[in-house]
Amino acid sequence: MTETEARTPTSYERVMLKISGEALMGDQGYGLHPPTIARIADEVDSVHRMGVEVCMVIGGGNIFRGLQGSAQGMERTTADYMGMLATVMNALAMQSALEAKGIHTRVITAIRMDEVAEPYIRRRAVRHLEKKRVIIFAAGTGNPYFTTDTAATLRASEMNCQAIFKGTKVDGVYDKDPIRYPDAKRYDEVSYDEALQKNLGVMDASAIALARDNKLPIIVFSLDEPGGFRGILSGQGTYTRVTDGVSRHGREVKA
Repeated sequence: MTETEARTPTSYERVMLKISGEALMGDQGYGLHPPTIARIADEVDSVHRMGVEVCMVIGGGNIFRGLQGSAQGMERTTADYMGMLATVMNALAMQSALEAKGIHTRVITAIRMDEVAEPYIRRRAVRHLEKKRVIIFAAGTGNPYFTTDTAATLRASEMNCQAIFKGTKVDGVYDKDPIRYPDAKRYDEVSYDEALQKNLGVMDASAIALARDNKLPIIVFSLDEPGGFRGILSGQGTYTRVTDGVSRHGREVKA
Protein backbone atom coordinates (compact mmCIF):
# COMPACT_ATOMS: atom_id res chain seq x y z
CA MET A 1 0.00 0.00 0.00
CA THR A 2 1.35 3.42 -0.93
CA GLU A 3 1.41 6.40 1.42
CA THR A 4 -1.32 8.08 -0.66
CA GLU A 5 -3.58 5.02 -0.42
CA ALA A 6 -2.97 4.77 3.31
CA ARG A 7 -4.22 8.33 3.79
CA THR A 8 -7.49 7.88 1.93
CA PRO A 9 -9.95 10.31 3.56
CA THR A 10 -12.63 8.88 5.81
CA SER A 11 -15.25 10.39 8.08
CA TYR A 12 -14.66 7.66 10.68
CA GLU A 13 -12.08 8.07 13.41
CA ARG A 14 -12.90 5.11 15.67
CA VAL A 15 -14.90 1.98 14.77
CA MET A 16 -15.86 -1.42 16.11
CA LEU A 17 -15.47 -4.47 13.87
CA LYS A 18 -17.67 -7.39 14.89
CA ILE A 19 -17.11 -10.76 13.25
CA SER A 20 -18.34 -14.23 14.06
CA GLY A 21 -16.08 -17.02 15.18
CA GLU A 22 -17.20 -18.94 12.10
CA ALA A 23 -15.47 -16.30 9.97
CA LEU A 24 -12.11 -17.64 11.20
CA MET A 25 -12.61 -21.27 10.25
CA GLY A 26 -12.50 -20.89 6.45
CA ASP A 27 -13.75 -24.00 4.69
CA GLN A 28 -12.80 -26.34 7.52
CA GLY A 29 -16.17 -26.36 9.26
CA TYR A 30 -14.52 -26.09 12.67
CA GLY A 31 -11.60 -24.45 14.46
CA LEU A 32 -9.11 -21.90 13.15
CA HIS A 33 -7.85 -21.53 9.58
CA PRO A 34 -4.59 -19.50 9.66
CA PRO A 35 -4.81 -18.25 6.02
CA THR A 36 -8.32 -16.94 6.70
CA ILE A 37 -7.18 -15.22 9.89
CA ALA A 38 -4.30 -13.64 7.96
CA ARG A 39 -6.71 -12.37 5.28
CA ILE A 40 -8.96 -10.74 7.90
CA ALA A 41 -5.86 -9.25 9.54
CA ASP A 42 -5.01 -7.72 6.15
CA GLU A 43 -8.44 -6.05 6.12
CA VAL A 44 -7.87 -4.61 9.59
CA ASP A 45 -4.34 -3.54 8.64
CA SER A 46 -5.60 -1.60 5.61
CA VAL A 47 -8.05 0.35 7.78
CA HIS A 48 -5.50 0.88 10.53
CA ARG A 49 -3.13 2.41 7.96
CA MET A 50 -5.82 4.99 7.16
CA GLY A 51 -5.41 6.30 10.70
CA VAL A 52 -8.72 4.86 11.91
CA GLU A 53 -8.75 3.56 15.48
CA VAL A 54 -10.03 -0.03 15.43
CA CYS A 55 -11.45 -2.26 18.14
CA MET A 56 -12.80 -5.74 17.54
CA VAL A 57 -15.09 -8.37 19.01
CA ILE A 58 -14.89 -11.92 17.68
CA GLY A 59 -17.42 -14.64 18.44
CA GLY A 60 -16.51 -18.16 19.52
CA GLY A 61 -18.87 -20.31 17.47
CA ASN A 62 -16.06 -21.94 15.51
CA ILE A 63 -14.90 -23.58 18.76
CA PHE A 64 -17.87 -23.67 21.12
CA ARG A 65 -21.28 -22.02 21.22
CA GLY A 66 -22.87 -21.75 24.64
CA LEU A 67 -26.46 -21.89 23.42
CA GLN A 68 -25.85 -25.11 21.51
CA GLY A 69 -24.12 -26.66 24.50
CA SER A 70 -27.12 -25.74 26.63
CA ALA A 71 -29.49 -27.27 24.08
CA GLN A 72 -27.57 -30.54 24.40
CA GLY A 73 -28.17 -30.71 28.12
CA MET A 74 -25.27 -28.66 29.53
CA GLU A 75 -26.11 -26.16 32.24
CA ARG A 76 -26.55 -22.80 30.45
CA THR A 77 -24.25 -20.69 32.62
CA THR A 78 -21.39 -23.19 32.32
CA ALA A 79 -21.92 -23.47 28.56
CA ASP A 80 -21.85 -19.69 28.16
CA TYR A 81 -18.60 -19.39 30.13
CA MET A 82 -17.07 -22.04 27.88
CA GLY A 83 -18.16 -19.96 24.89
CA MET A 84 -16.46 -16.92 26.42
CA LEU A 85 -13.20 -18.86 26.71
CA ALA A 86 -13.52 -19.76 23.02
CA THR A 87 -13.63 -16.05 22.14
CA VAL A 88 -10.35 -15.54 24.02
CA MET A 89 -8.68 -18.23 21.89
CA ASN A 90 -9.91 -16.50 18.72
CA ALA A 91 -8.76 -13.11 20.00
CA LEU A 92 -5.26 -14.42 20.70
CA ALA A 93 -5.08 -15.93 17.20
CA MET A 94 -6.09 -12.60 15.65
CA GLN A 95 -3.64 -10.72 17.87
CA SER A 96 -0.84 -12.96 16.62
CA ALA A 97 -1.82 -12.33 12.98
CA LEU A 98 -1.99 -8.56 13.46
CA GLU A 99 1.29 -8.35 15.32
CA ALA A 100 2.94 -10.34 12.52
CA LYS A 101 2.07 -7.30 10.37
CA GLY A 102 3.66 -4.91 12.84
CA ILE A 103 0.41 -3.68 14.42
CA HIS A 104 0.51 -3.21 18.18
CA THR A 105 -2.50 -5.13 19.49
CA ARG A 106 -4.04 -5.68 22.91
CA VAL A 107 -6.45 -8.43 23.91
CA ILE A 108 -8.70 -7.23 26.71
CA THR A 109 -10.98 -9.68 28.48
CA ALA A 110 -14.05 -9.30 30.62
CA ILE A 111 -12.87 -12.30 32.68
CA ARG A 112 -9.50 -11.95 34.39
CA MET A 113 -6.71 -14.10 32.96
CA ASP A 114 -3.71 -11.88 33.53
CA GLU A 115 -1.16 -14.28 32.07
CA VAL A 116 -2.62 -14.01 28.56
CA ALA A 117 -4.58 -10.75 28.35
CA GLU A 118 -5.39 -7.48 30.07
CA PRO A 119 -8.50 -7.09 32.24
CA TYR A 120 -11.11 -4.66 30.96
CA ILE A 121 -10.53 -1.17 32.35
CA ARG A 122 -12.31 1.43 30.26
CA ARG A 123 -9.80 4.28 30.62
CA ARG A 124 -6.88 2.00 29.80
CA ALA A 125 -8.70 0.67 26.74
CA VAL A 126 -9.39 4.20 25.50
CA ARG A 127 -5.73 5.06 25.98
CA HIS A 128 -4.68 2.07 23.86
CA LEU A 129 -6.90 3.35 21.04
CA GLU A 130 -5.47 6.84 21.35
CA LYS A 131 -2.01 5.29 20.94
CA LYS A 132 -3.25 3.67 17.70
CA ARG A 133 -3.24 0.15 19.06
CA VAL A 134 -5.86 -2.31 17.84
CA ILE A 135 -7.96 -3.66 20.70
CA ILE A 136 -9.67 -7.06 20.65
CA PHE A 137 -12.33 -7.37 23.35
CA ALA A 138 -12.76 -10.98 24.43
CA ALA A 139 -14.95 -13.02 26.81
CA GLY A 140 -18.10 -11.12 25.85
CA THR A 141 -19.52 -8.96 28.63
CA GLY A 142 -18.22 -11.41 31.23
CA ASN A 143 -21.78 -12.51 31.95
CA PRO A 144 -23.77 -15.54 30.76
CA TYR A 145 -26.94 -15.06 28.69
CA PHE A 146 -25.38 -12.21 26.69
CA THR A 147 -24.09 -12.68 23.15
CA THR A 148 -20.95 -11.26 21.56
CA ASP A 149 -23.26 -9.02 19.48
CA THR A 150 -24.35 -7.38 22.71
CA ALA A 151 -20.75 -7.25 23.92
CA ALA A 152 -19.68 -5.51 20.70
CA THR A 153 -22.43 -2.92 21.04
CA LEU A 154 -21.66 -2.33 24.70
CA ARG A 155 -17.92 -1.90 24.13
CA ALA A 156 -18.50 0.27 21.06
CA SER A 157 -20.69 2.54 23.15
CA GLU A 158 -18.14 2.68 25.98
CA MET A 159 -15.30 3.44 23.54
CA ASN A 160 -17.34 6.16 21.80
CA CYS A 161 -17.06 4.40 18.45
CA GLN A 162 -18.80 6.09 15.55
CA ALA A 163 -20.19 2.86 14.11
CA ILE A 164 -20.24 -0.91 14.42
CA PHE A 165 -19.11 -2.72 11.29
CA LYS A 166 -20.50 -6.23 11.19
CA GLY A 167 -18.65 -8.45 8.74
CA THR A 168 -20.78 -11.27 7.32
CA LYS A 169 -20.87 -13.59 4.31
CA VAL A 170 -23.34 -11.38 2.40
CA ASP A 171 -23.14 -7.72 1.38
CA GLY A 172 -25.83 -6.37 3.67
CA VAL A 173 -29.23 -7.04 5.21
CA TYR A 174 -31.90 -8.71 3.09
CA ASP A 175 -35.63 -9.12 3.53
CA LYS A 176 -35.08 -12.91 3.34
CA ASP A 177 -32.21 -15.33 2.96
CA PRO A 178 -30.45 -14.33 -0.30
CA ILE A 179 -28.83 -17.76 -0.60
CA ARG A 180 -32.16 -19.57 -0.64
CA TYR A 181 -34.32 -16.95 -2.36
CA PRO A 182 -33.10 -15.38 -5.64
CA ASP A 183 -35.69 -12.59 -5.38
CA ALA A 184 -34.38 -11.40 -2.00
CA LYS A 185 -33.95 -7.63 -1.79
CA ARG A 186 -31.11 -5.92 0.00
CA TYR A 187 -31.76 -2.89 2.15
CA ASP A 188 -29.58 0.15 1.56
CA GLU A 189 -30.77 1.39 4.91
CA VAL A 190 -33.04 -0.11 7.55
CA SER A 191 -34.28 1.30 10.84
CA TYR A 192 -33.53 -0.28 14.19
CA ASP A 193 -37.23 -0.81 14.80
CA GLU A 194 -37.83 -2.57 11.50
CA ALA A 195 -34.79 -4.79 12.04
CA LEU A 196 -36.32 -5.80 15.36
CA GLN A 197 -39.91 -6.16 14.15
CA LYS A 198 -39.02 -8.23 11.09
CA ASN A 199 -36.28 -10.18 12.84
CA LEU A 200 -33.88 -9.45 9.97
CA GLY A 201 -30.93 -11.14 11.65
CA VAL A 202 -28.69 -8.07 11.84
CA MET A 203 -27.79 -8.76 15.47
CA ASP A 204 -29.70 -10.12 18.42
CA ALA A 205 -32.50 -7.97 19.83
CA SER A 206 -30.56 -6.77 22.88
CA ALA A 207 -27.69 -5.53 20.72
CA ILE A 208 -29.96 -3.69 18.29
CA ALA A 209 -31.92 -2.07 21.13
CA LEU A 210 -28.69 -0.94 22.80
CA ALA A 211 -27.40 0.50 19.52
CA ARG A 212 -30.71 2.31 19.00
CA ASP A 213 -30.66 3.78 22.50
CA ASN A 214 -27.13 5.10 21.93
CA LYS A 215 -27.75 6.17 18.31
CA LEU A 216 -24.91 3.92 17.17
CA PRO A 217 -25.12 2.96 13.47
CA ILE A 218 -24.61 -0.68 12.48
CA ILE A 219 -23.06 -1.24 9.05
CA VAL A 220 -23.43 -4.75 7.65
CA PHE A 221 -21.05 -5.72 4.85
CA SER A 222 -19.34 -8.73 3.30
CA LEU A 223 -16.11 -9.69 4.99
CA ASP A 224 -15.41 -12.04 2.08
CA GLU A 225 -15.01 -9.10 -0.31
CA PRO A 226 -11.28 -8.18 -0.46
CA GLY A 227 -10.81 -4.56 0.54
CA GLY A 228 -14.46 -4.25 1.53
CA PHE A 229 -13.86 -2.95 5.04
CA ARG A 230 -11.49 -0.22 3.84
CA GLY A 231 -13.70 0.57 0.84
CA ILE A 232 -16.76 1.28 2.96
CA LEU A 233 -14.74 3.53 5.25
CA SER A 234 -13.70 5.40 2.10
CA GLY A 235 -17.33 5.85 1.03
CA GLN A 236 -17.44 3.01 -1.50
CA GLY A 237 -18.74 -0.55 -1.66
CA THR A 238 -22.07 -2.24 -0.97
CA TYR A 239 -23.53 -2.48 2.51
CA THR A 240 -26.60 -1.91 4.65
CA ARG A 241 -26.71 0.84 7.24
CA VAL A 242 -28.93 0.28 10.29
CA THR A 243 -29.96 3.58 11.85
CA ASP A 244 -33.06 5.35 13.13
CA GLY A 245 -33.83 6.56 9.60
CA VAL A 246 -36.36 5.36 7.03
CA SER A 247 -35.80 1.92 5.51
CA ARG A 248 -34.81 1.84 1.83
CA HIS A 249 -34.35 -1.16 -0.42
CA GLY A 250 -31.38 -1.59 -2.73
CA ARG A 251 -30.93 -4.07 -5.54
CA GLU A 252 -32.50 -7.50 -5.94
CA VAL A 253 -30.39 -10.61 -5.91
CA LYS A 254 -29.95 -12.08 -9.37
CA ALA A 255 -30.55 -15.78 -9.75
